[in-house]
Amino acid sequence: MKEKIQEEFKKHFGGEGTLYASAGRINLIGEHTDYNGGYVFPGAIDKVIMAEIRPNDTDKVHVYSIDIDDTAEFGLNEEDAPKQQWARYIFGICREIIKRGGTVKGFDAVFAGNVPLGAGLSSSAALESCFAFALNDLFNGNTIDKFELARIGQSTEHNYCGVNCGIMDQFASVFGKKGNLMRLDCRSMEFEYFPFNPQGYKLVLVDSVVKHELVDSPYNKRRQSCERVAKRLGVETLRDATKEALDAAKSDISAEDYSRAKFVIEEKERVLDVCDALNRGDYETVGQLMYATHNGLSKDYEVSCEELDFLNDVAKECGVTGSRIMGGGFGGCTINLVADDKYDHFIAEAKKRFNEKYGHEPKIYDVVISDGARKVTE
Repeated sequence: MKEKIQEEFKKHFGGEGTLYASAGRINLIGEHTDYNGGYVFPGAIDKVIMAEIRPNDTDKVHVYSIDIDDTAEFGLNEEDAPKQQWARYIFGICREIIKRGGTVKGFDAVFAGNVPLGAGLSSSAALESCFAFALNDLFNGNTIDKFELARIGQSTEHNYCGVNCGIMDQFASVFGKKGNLMRLDCRSMEFEYFPFNPQGYKLVLVDSVVKHELVDSPYNKRRQSCERVAKRLGVETLRDATKEALDAAKSDISAEDYSRAKFVIEEKERVLDVCDALNRGDYETVGQLMYATHNGLSKDYEVSCEELDFLNDVAKECGVTGSRIMGGGFGGCTINLVADDKYDHFIAEAKKRFNEKYGHEPKIYDVVISDGARKVTE
């Protein structure tokens, strides 16, 4: 990929620029906890967006996307927004830096990526973080701190791409560290690195290639359930709720709201339990907690679907250490912690049995926990 980017940059703009990269991400555990003030546990992966960039001494940006085979040109004022959706991510980064008092001048860029699209690995956050990191380095002497770079990516989604996302994806892309996952407290924004070097195990995503579009705004409904229960319990968010308090109020809340809140409270504790298990190097316990999360997401939070439950069952039957739906739900991937000696059998069974039942094979992505946004020097 690096050589292809350099070749295309030379072809489009002549000479060479500086190479930057930022990663997609996984979230090992901690789903639907972010908007409840809880913890998430992401890590950057070895799938990246990479860009070669060079200031051009004008007030115009010229960008070529290798993967889409499309070129965009735009100025740096609000009215200069490009028509192409992919280019709006880059334009948004430029604007959000400028709005914060930072400097962005014209530049030429070529980029490409190997973050699978539509698999829940946050290719858009990788693109945002790559350009935010690069423009901070090229025009601002790295004076913008990393948390602000993540917020710049998040604000780009909100203000230029129409997605009201949380901070986790951009945070993971910016702060990722090889061999480490990160526990992020979504209330205080404090975070801590936890070593993740599962000797004898592989981390693999099984992508159902399914996305169920539901018409009743399922995320909003679940969020509203959580807010209703928090209000009834007299706490700001479910982060401060206990299972005992929830059970004591059970007769005052609907069965559905109870189930949603039960999952969130239990998931909050599972993230902390996974951290303890990793500190002990106890990957079997990590796996059990992953299965518990899947069960909660499927039965209590009801954001799974038949295909993902099927993949989870196959994992269990094949002796996979841990498996769960990853992401918001209703399609996408399972994330699986698989012992090396069970890997080949599991992948073969998952492909065969899924194809027999649903008429297509799932996609398989092996992932390694890697560094986040960076200048490419090697």
